[in-house]
Amino acid sequence: MQTQAAVLWERNSPWSIETIELDAPKEQEVLVELHASGMCHSDEHIVTGDMPFALPCIGGHEGAGIVKAVGSHVSWIEPGDHVVFSFIPSCGRCPSCSTGHQNLCDLGAKIYSGKQIQDGTARHHIREHDLALACGIGSFAEHTVVNEASCIKIEPHHPLDRACLLGCGFITGWGSAVYTADVRPGETVVVAGVGGIGAAAIQGARLAGARTITAIDPNEFKREMALKMGATHVAASWEEAKAVVAEATWHRGADKFITAMGVGEGALVSKALAMIAKRGRLVVTNIHPMLEREVSANLMDLTLQEKQIVGSLYGSANPRGDIPKVLELWGSGSVDLDAMVTRTYPLEKVNDGYDDMRAGRNIRGVLSYTAAETSAA
Repeated sequence: MQTQAAVLWERNSPWSIETIELDAPKEQEVLVELHASGMCHSDEHIVTGDMPFALPCIGGHEGAGIVKAVGSHVSWIEPGDHVVFSFIPSCGRCPSCSTGHQNLCDLGAKIYSGKQIQDGTARHHIREHDLALACGIGSFAEHTVVNEASCIKIEPHHPLDRACLLGCGFITGWGSAVYTADVRPGETVVVAGVGGIGAAAIQGARLAGARTITAIDPNEFKREMALKMGATHVAASWEEAKAVVAEATWHRGADKFITAMGVGEGALVSKALAMIAKRGRLVVTNIHPMLEREVSANLMDLTLQEKQIVGSLYGSANPRGDIPKVLELWGSGSVDLDAMVTRTYPLEKVNDGYDDMRAGRNIRGVLSYTAAETSAA
């Protein structure tokens, strides 16, 4: 079949809307009609080269849609089912999956190839080119073919333009607070960066019972949104945050600190460590440039105060359990997915959406394949 997709041909260039050829799904694969896709900062990392997916590449890894066809070996989902894509596939059998760490599934090692997990070949083509897929998904398209390991079945009453957020950003941020940071009732938390991941981390920390949550972001709109989502204090800069965090924590330092800026910077690690308490935990969730090798940190402080630095992939979550769980939490009013979506765009305005992200006008933009551009702000 033919379908429309946003393709990146060269680094640091705009996404190009193209008509592509899409093969039928093979044995372990699924054809999905996309209804919505979150516009995650990670796809911007593909543009800049911080995440070196092969080109040409169809962007998008945060999508939701309706199954249209399945391969001969797929037995647990069928046409008509609603699914969210997990940007990390989960096989259920590898050591990580079998010990409750689906975010570290061995299949995740294959997503940088941009080709199908099953056999390393392509189902998406344009002219003489095979197309790579962001995270093996390619949700910046009206249809895509993915491996069944990337699909999470959800109940059909959940709106797909909100459910799509759980394929990456919301679970990553929420889980960074609830699982990786392990925020406990009464603890003090700092979240640096209030984009899609940081805003979700604030919601996770609030739900986990944090006493104070300090959000750091230079953008006034994002600081205002942070307060609406549960932050108790805000700061416009890292320098300002030192005094704010000291006051909020009675000069003890924060128990947990989550970095969620669009692009990480090794020099900021020491500043984060300086703001956390004895036995405090620094959670590094955001993406750093792949070639960055230098980190600034006072290791004497790390040792003598037993501070911790930990990484977080997909919020240390289990997509098959946590995506349905968070949808239920949304249904009960415990998390707010509506507040996460600032604007929606049609596929042909994908570049406008990323312009808005770079300018700080969005918490999260969403591509909608069934509706014209709207604003929720």
